[in-house]
Amino acid sequence: MHSIVVFCGSSEGEDPKIIADASKLGSTLADQNITLIYGAARIGVMGHVAQGCLDNGGKVIGVIPDFLMLREVYHSGLSELIITKSMHERKLKMYELSEGIIMLPGGYGTLEEFFEIITWAQLGLHQKPIGILNTNGFYDELLAMLRKMIDQQFLKKENYEMIQVDDRIVRLLQKMRDYEPIPVPKWLKKGQV
Repeated sequence: MHSIVVFCGSSEGEDPKIIADASKLGSTLADQNITLIYGAARIGVMGHVAQGCLDNGGKVIGVIPDFLMLREVYHSGLSELIITKSMHERKLKMYELSEGIIMLPGGYGTLEEFFEIITWAQLGLHQKPIGILNTNGFYDELLAMLRKMIDQQFLKKENYEMIQVDDRIVRLLQKMRDYEPIPVPKWLKKGQV
């Protein structure tokens, strides 16, 4: 993987370990020569991931829609800043630039980005590795809900297993490197979607 998009909050939350892990993820990506793609903010968890990468000499590409330029207080020190016309264009651009996806703690926007990307994988539109950095069990209840979806037959187990989960950055990145995508369903052809 040469580039990873990170979905995470524009708020800091209240757990200092989340901020520490965000910064460490950024520095680890820089150490491993992996370009960070993210939502361009200098605030919140997003800002800590970016600054961790930049402080360690890494490449950071921020993607932000024009209407959020002031609201999310974009980071002016990025390697590259891409301005889009909409949230949908932003998400598509981040996806196109990345070879892997990681979700850190965040709110509605983080979940929305993550679930659209995992849905695309479920539909066979991509086979990029998708990871969750589960700092201090932040996503334990979400993962339990997904397992309930399997139990209730709303989600196939193999689609749940597309998500790589760990609370350690280096282990998560290794799981993502080792990920073997499930075959695209025979009933679905990429051109039909």
